[in-house]
Amino acid sequence: MTPHRVAILALDGVTPLDLAIPAQIFNTRPETPYEMTVCGLGSTVTTSTGFSLVTEGGMDHVRAADTVIVPGYEPGRAPLVRPPEEVLDALVQTRERGRRVVSICTGAFALAEAGILDGLHATTHWLHTGELERNFPSVTVDRDVLYVDEGDVLTSAGVCCGIDLCLHLVRRDLGATAANRIARSLVAPPHRDGGQAQYIPAPVTEAGEASLSETRSWALHHLDEPLTLQVLARHSGVSPRTFMRRFATETGTTPLQWLLGARLGKARELLETTDHSVEQVARECGLGTAANLRLHFRRTLGTTPTAYRRTFTQ
Repeated sequence: MTPHRVAILALDGVTPLDLAIPAQIFNTRPETPYEMTVCGLGSTVTTSTGFSLVTEGGMDHVRAADTVIVPGYEPGRAPLVRPPEEVLDALVQTRERGRRVVSICTGAFALAEAGILDGLHATTHWLHTGELERNFPSVTVDRDVLYVDEGDVLTSAGVCCGIDLCLHLVRRDLGATAANRIARSLVAPPHRDGGQAQYIPAPVTEAGEASLSETRSWALHHLDEPLTLQVLARHSGVSPRTFMRRFATETGTTPLQWLLGARLGKARELLETTDHSVEQVARECGLGTAANLRLHFRRTLGTTPTAYRRTFTQ
């Protein structure tokens, strides 16, 4: 495989978890094409929690990278510190070369300072969306999303949403099977629906209410069956109305939208790992017919099942 160079640009005050997420997911391993380098202006970078880390590369590595990822930094300071001009110049040059630029959490501020987010949609940690909106009016800030994909410019919401974004990148680059394999190694969901509104402080769940995670897990093993709201509610032991309310609270989406995402995820993996016909894949993932599968593939992924299989089984 042709190496895909990933530069993780650690700014002073970098959030350790924000940096660790892409470092873990894009770590150089035999089965993926990624070559990952942690970069900084100097040989060491001070983290937001006080300890220092050693960097492997400088701005030359950033300029030469195929994907540059800027983790969040200085989450407690307002306003956030403007990165040095040398850093901003390297980010601009990366975009001018047509390469991919990504931010996690407050790393979006570095992209905004470089002008990379001008005219685009973007997101950041929910505590800082207002600040991003005020300071950079040319950026359309999406407050209730886990990440925003603008093609070669991507931004994620706070901290752990970086996992969602990085797995999304792997899914784009290598397909669902590779993304799912990495997700399993992280003990993380391959894909989450909903937005970061579900993480904003909210009233405590009523006493006695249990999570619907068991029902969601059960549904993932029965995607080929007709899973109606009534069926799911019956499995969880609550009324359909209560199920709808609690499902939205836990996932930030509706049961039907969640099911569609799960079924498309299974379809993608079947297309990558089996030689089943499109009709058979549609039946096994619960979408019924090849025509229905093609419709949802076109709407969601902008491609066809056949083209998707051709791309990710070469």
